[in-house]
Amino acid sequence: MEPKIIFEDEELLVVDKPSGMIVYPDGRHDYPALSNWLERYKKTHWPDKEFYFVHRIDRETSGILVIAKTPAAHEFLKEQFQNREIKKTYRAFVYGTLKDDRGMIEKPIGSARGGLGPRSATRPHGTMREAQTLYRVLARTLLDKKGGEASYVEAFPKTGRTHQIRVHFSAIQHPIICDQLYAPQRAPLLGFNRLALHAFSISFEHPNGKQMTFEAPLPQDFIEAERQLAAKTA
Repeated sequence: MEPKIIFEDEELLVVDKPSGMIVYPDGRHDYPALSNWLERYKKTHWPDKEFYFVHRIDRETSGILVIAKTPAAHEFLKEQFQNREIKKTYRAFVYGTLKDDRGMIEKPIGSARGGLGPRSATRPHGTMREAQTLYRVLARTLLDKKGGEASYVEAFPKTGRTHQIRVHFSAIQHPIICDQLYAPQRAPLLGFNRLALHAFSISFEHPNGKQMTFEAPLPQDFIEAERQLAAKTA
């Protein structure tokens, strides 16, 4: 399991992380880790540099991730994240049919159990942090006679809280398909056997001053789910 390189120069590396790869080892599992892959990659391609993560995505989430190669690039990008100047777009399949074509979920997020672990926007504990997620519906349909319904959405997080998109859609009763943490009792739909969430694109200012946008192609399970949805709505 390896990420695909989307862009690379002297200061940045942009990759498409596969679902199932964790960013850093968690000490409890032996999941393939992006940090381990980067250690091997830099030995042969840029041994004189380090690597710095400025953001992360969950292990089961596929898609785009930006890595800085220099402390200066790291600080430059981190400041953009802190100022909410970086634009990110996710694609997701969620349970149920969302009523509105567009909307904003604005619910503070805290711990679900008063400590580490799952997050909650319905009954948060401890420190609560503001969180906003914009979304638009790309498609919605009834999948079967038993009442299986799904919506295909684009999500635009304006803040970067842990599990934000997963928690927010769960809070409005439309959790992401195959989310074992926030919808463990829901049956898989559309052929997914992993979290149906993909980090699709990111836009930011490069340290050289240029505005840049990168996209991570949809993985095969998303392409197949799109086909199923299109067939049902035809």
